[in-house]
Amino acid sequence: MGGAPRVDPATLPGDVEWMSDRSEAAGLDFVHFNGMTGEFYFPEIMGAGAALLDYDNDGDLDLYLVQGRMLDPGASISDALLAAPAGPPTDRLFRNDLTVSRDGTPVLRFTDVTAEARIGAGGYGMGAATGDYDNDGWTDLYVTAFGSNRMLHNEGDGTFTDATTRSGTDDPRWSTSAAFVDFDLDGRLDLYVCNYVDFRLANHKECVNVTGARDYCAPGAYSPVPDRLFRNRGDGTFEDVSLSSRIALERGAALGVVPADFDLDGDPDLYVANDQMENFYWVNQGDGTFRNEALLAGVAVNAGGNPEASMGIDAGDFDADGDLDLFKTNLRGETNTLYVNDGHGMFTDRTVDSGLGPASTPQTGFGTAWFDLDNDGWLDVLTVNGAVTALEDARAGDVYRPYRERNQLFLNLGNGRFEEVSTRAGAVFALDGVGRGAAFGDVDNDGDGDVLVTYNSGPARLLINEIGNRAHWLGLRVRGGSPPRDVHGARVGVRVSGRPTLWRQLTTAGSYCSANDSRIVVGLGNAREVERVRVEWPGGEVEEWMDLAVDRWATLTRGTGNPAR
Repeated sequence: MGGAPRVDPATLPGDVEWMSDRSEAAGLDFVHFNGMTGEFYFPEIMGAGAALLDYDNDGDLDLYLVQGRMLDPGASISDALLAAPAGPPTDRLFRNDLTVSRDGTPVLRFTDVTAEARIGAGGYGMGAATGDYDNDGWTDLYVTAFGSNRMLHNEGDGTFTDATTRSGTDDPRWSTSAAFVDFDLDGRLDLYVCNYVDFRLANHKECVNVTGARDYCAPGAYSPVPDRLFRNRGDGTFEDVSLSSRIALERGAALGVVPADFDLDGDPDLYVANDQMENFYWVNQGDGTFRNEALLAGVAVNAGGNPEASMGIDAGDFDADGDLDLFKTNLRGETNTLYVNDGHGMFTDRTVDSGLGPASTPQTGFGTAWFDLDNDGWLDVLTVNGAVTALEDARAGDVYRPYRERNQLFLNLGNGRFEEVSTRAGAVFALDGVGRGAAFGDVDNDGDGDVLVTYNSGPARLLINEIGNRAHWLGLRVRGGSPPRDVHGARVGVRVSGRPTLWRQLTTAGSYCSANDSRIVVGLGNAREVERVRVEWPGGEVEEWMDLAVDRWATLTRGTGNPAR
């Protein structure tokens, strides 16, 4: 663990809530609609996610919320079920109109700009991915769905254009998570799309839960389907290389994906979380192909040799040893899983030793990420929970009661172990719901990690970190090219005296059906200065920056640092 001090949760402030819900005060009024009719159509229980992105390049994070709709237009909604919102349900874009009060306190206010941004009506939405696919300096959106997906091109004037057909990136199957990743290191973002199972209204089945009551089916009731990989041609269009890359040679019920250079060979690999099936670990061969090495690397199944119902996923260096470890959320009755990287892309299941296992057993986890709640330099874990089959009999007037669960927060103790601190973290962790997506980022630009949480058939909640910026921090935007854009795949190492180098990677993918802040916030604890910041760019170039001020945001532009080995 590099000799770093152990974190004592007792030292964290007890006079304030660690995270608070600012949704209502900030004007965020989104409510998800799943179109439930009583027929238990499978997609109704699975959506949906969200994205944090700076779509207008004004330096703060805007919010994109993915919406559902009626699956069967001919069905009637029972009086006992949630009615649709006024007007047709649609995805919504909220512009962040962040201001700062006289005393320096951030003041959040969101404005619904869905209509003026020309988002347009979508299908039955599931998730979102973000990235500048045409290198014009503006972040684009890819929205997955049960049915056709959409590529929304950012025009740079506050509006989006549907470029799905022109870009060639549609997939008519049931897609869930997606990730922009430059897998061939040509400077252009490619696109990985997770596909779930072959469910259609025409092959809908009736299933029951353990009590014998009718309920949603498990994924095993339907055939898994292959994922899809699109290679960016550089002219605004993509080539489907799913077969030639070998991605489509295997089928899985994919729900989450995270790209990362797990074996530290200089190119991005892909880890895919499959529901109740062996997971995929696509190791990049450097020639346009991938090889699934999940079984060999120890990440296909858990330590007991059992496949799990994997939902959300993230990669991060939780133990500060310089490589990226894996955390994924699973079904109630299982545990969430921690795979520790040995530095060569081989992993060991440390779920039990870490303390992350037993506390997660009663929950079904979806959205998740490594994030440094208290900015002590050690990555903590938040999981968003919600059941997929009824946990109890439905109560009159609340058909979602049997699926509601509470979210969980785990604090990294700095010694390879975690402590669940949900009950101490604030009233928001006493609330329950059918949790699904989670997008992580510094929404109020105060130097710590906030979380946008989505709920199936419930209101979105914006959880603001109230304690992170009590410690020192460094905020980084890592950019390159002309016009400048975020460099996905860059590895950033921050060195402070007496601590191991804190490594982070730039990606917006991970969690469940959600997209995170492309910027990087590194907690520094009580360190008042940074010795150096090292960036390992895709392709092998390395640069260093010295004398960066703490408690500030800085932009590291490729080609402006000091060359390093």
